[in-house]
Amino acid sequence: MDIRIDHPLWLLLLIPIVIYLVYAWKTSKLKVKDRAVVLFILRCLTILCVVLALTVPYLRLHDTEEQVLFVVDRSISIENAGDTADSWIIDSLQHRKSNQTVGIYSFAGGFRTDVQLTDNEINLPKMEPMENRDATNIGKAIDLAASIAKKDVATRIVLLTDGLETDGSLEEILPKYQGGRVEIDTVLLNRSNRKDASITKFETPKTAYEGEQQFIELDVESSTATNGQVIIYRNDEEVLSEMVQLDEGKNAFSFKTTASGKGLLKYEAKLIVPDDGFLENNKMLSVTMLEKSPHILVVETEDNPSAIPPLLDQRSLAVDVVSAEQLPESLSGYLGYSAIIFDNVPGHLVGEQKMTVIEQAVKKFGVGFMMVGGQESFGLGGYFKSPIERLLPVEMEVKGKEQLPSLGLVIALDRSGSMSGSKIVLAREAAARAVELLRDDDTFGFTAFDHEIWELIPVGPLQKQDAMEKILSIPVGGGTDIFPSVEKAYGDLADLELQRKHIILMTDGQSPMPPDYEEIIEEGKKNNITLTTVAIGSDADGALLEELAEQGGGRFYNVIDESTVPSILTRETTMMTRTYIEDDPFYMSFHQVPEWLALFREGVPQMNAYIATTPKSTATVVAESPKNDPVLAEWSYGLGKTIAFMSDSTGKWSGDLARWEHYPEFWNTAISRLLPSYEDVPYMITHDGGGTYTVTDSSRKAAFLDIAVVNEKGEEIPITTEPLAPGKTRVTLESKPGLVFFGVTDDRGGLFEAGISVPYSAEFKPGEPNTKLLQTIAEKTGGQPLVENPAEVFRQHPFKSGNRLPIGNYLLLAAMLLFFIDITIRRFGLIEGKPMKKRETESIVNEKQEESGHVSELLKAKKRR
Repeated sequence: MDIRIDHPLWLLLLIPIVIYLVYAWKTSKLKVKDRAVVLFILRCLTILCVVLALTVPYLRLHDTEEQVLFVVDRSISIENAGDTADSWIIDSLQHRKSNQTVGIYSFAGGFRTDVQLTDNEINLPKMEPMENRDATNIGKAIDLAASIAKKDVATRIVLLTDGLETDGSLEEILPKYQGGRVEIDTVLLNRSNRKDASITKFETPKTAYEGEQQFIELDVESSTATNGQVIIYRNDEEVLSEMVQLDEGKNAFSFKTTASGKGLLKYEAKLIVPDDGFLENNKMLSVTMLEKSPHILVVETEDNPSAIPPLLDQRSLAVDVVSAEQLPESLSGYLGYSAIIFDNVPGHLVGEQKMTVIEQAVKKFGVGFMMVGGQESFGLGGYFKSPIERLLPVEMEVKGKEQLPSLGLVIALDRSGSMSGSKIVLAREAAARAVELLRDDDTFGFTAFDHEIWELIPVGPLQKQDAMEKILSIPVGGGTDIFPSVEKAYGDLADLELQRKHIILMTDGQSPMPPDYEEIIEEGKKNNITLTTVAIGSDADGALLEELAEQGGGRFYNVIDESTVPSILTRETTMMTRTYIEDDPFYMSFHQVPEWLALFREGVPQMNAYIATTPKSTATVVAESPKNDPVLAEWSYGLGKTIAFMSDSTGKWSGDLARWEHYPEFWNTAISRLLPSYEDVPYMITHDGGGTYTVTDSSRKAAFLDIAVVNEKGEEIPITTEPLAPGKTRVTLESKPGLVFFGVTDDRGGLFEAGISVPYSAEFKPGEPNTKLLQTIAEKTGGQPLVENPAEVFRQHPFKSGNRLPIGNYLLLAAMLLFFIDITIRRFGLIEGKPMKKRETESIVNEKQEESGHVSELLKAKKRR
């Protein structure tokens, strides 16, 4: 047992206190046997107790307890060494002493407790694979293990690993474990000897020109001599395939290909080797930016071909035309374009997923977007509450317009077990979005069905919030019986006095029809009831549902992409609830936008029709109708510019505008307004290792950089940015291997975009165990490298464990007691002083007489005045 303190600096107070007390002793001329001496000593002790209490003293009570924590690397690079590690731990546990508690933990990118610290006998559990096995963070594992251990107890961490860090840095945290109570022993785990070949480098030129020869460099590391096949893809299309001979060690290859395509070219290299150890390290991505004229993507449908492409300036623009169904699903498919035009395209042919990706291309990477009207576009196209509506300068909902006097809508939704997952989620969202489009005085009903009917919302006056909450809470389960819910909907709507009555049936299954189902539908048509059917997935009875829709006077939607369901229901509800088409001939009136005013300075052609929309508050309305509806509007959405043209391109609605001699200039002006404002400033993006990148403005003109990172699916990736210098920023992100896109904007409005290949984890790279790191860990923390002798784990620890017993409160209590003793002695005179000698008494009497004489003289002088 010994006494220790936590805050020794408080002892410095004793220096001035001692000086003062010595001075007070000397000036008071106290004698050793006086009562005042006792009081002086009591006060000194009181002050000493208070000062010592401030230092937070404690008694250290020694204990023999020790704790041993096994921390085992379970990353994928040494997963085959797991059994070896477990056997080593079991062998070492046979030498455990009674005063030693033991815990067992696993780590990779994360940390897991397998056996909590215990002094009981340990039976090693079956070790399940770790989550996040494609990383090794030794530093984090050591820190977490040390935090689990009891404080002030001798601790030994036994680290079983190959020493190859792929995340974090152990060197940064080692100093805090030097010379302390924590020792770290290391046990080397060797990688398996399985054969493996991996791509370690894949590079294509950063930029290229159309038709230019490109050199592709590829490095392959192989553990053995073998044969393999290298396949190169460009934008997911195979452009090269070669058989290669691999020698043991590093192999370098180069290939040639001709640059072709548009905008950003995504290259992917794949390596195929027989009996390969890891497949994760057999592919790698690279990107090349193809320099050429702005590339425009025009989207149309088979039923409504676009009239725009021939009108564009083909000398300065490259134009691609695709159908809505052929739109790319990944972000890289859009970043090669400067602008995208939707010409009378319905939302259900696009789907929410593709809309989300397009929104990210516009918002984060400056791709322009334009929507052109028609009977399948804007609100009639089902874009209400969609990602496309978010990026446009107008809302699909028509506010403040006259609407249909009465409507009844019933939705019948399949909730059988087969609808689980994304199907039911999207169907619920679609139904809720449809309800949001209805008016408060509309009639609405909602029925869910499986093998029986669940009347969730009886047909009656709509209460929006309550209806939406009920719809979004529908569970799944049961079989499928389709028609009873449809029959009930017909019955509920039959006698209602409404101008429009509509049923929407959504299902992904099949079921038999009752013999009289055709009569029920026919009777419903007489009561002005229409039926639309939506077949979700390939298992739905598409033929039956199409027949029901045809007989019911509605529309049939065959849904393969589930994300199109919300657009379908929005479109159906919109068509039933509102009259969007304004078809009275009119002339546009223009606002002060110079580029557009210059085009129409000689006059404005007459137009026939447009789709009614509502401008957003910050949008610029370029032109409007006599009813003050926007006909042409634009705004900026994130980094991109978007335009909404509410008339069509064919001339059916645009009338004389389509026959106007300057009609091509109208579309080329729109394109010029959409093109992003690129600067000729190259931003260098370098990979610093792991998930860390540095973005640098090589021109040194930018002070601040705004950076966004998006993956191929259009999902924004959370990042952490750290400014390093003007025009230089460190970016840290977590992303799976693949392609990510950096969008960089500077404080001058410049825009730069780049595709970056995120390589596979270093966990899959070939490498020898880092024995040097394991040696360093053991040396700096007082541990040992253990290999052959597991018994050494439970050797005696040099640090002596102990418990802390704080004594600060006891010192304060002693100070209080001493203080009260001091007061008591002075107040009641419990200690008598020694009688004074005769000479001392006489001296005191004389002094008093002299004082009395001085006082008398002063009084006499006062009376004389």
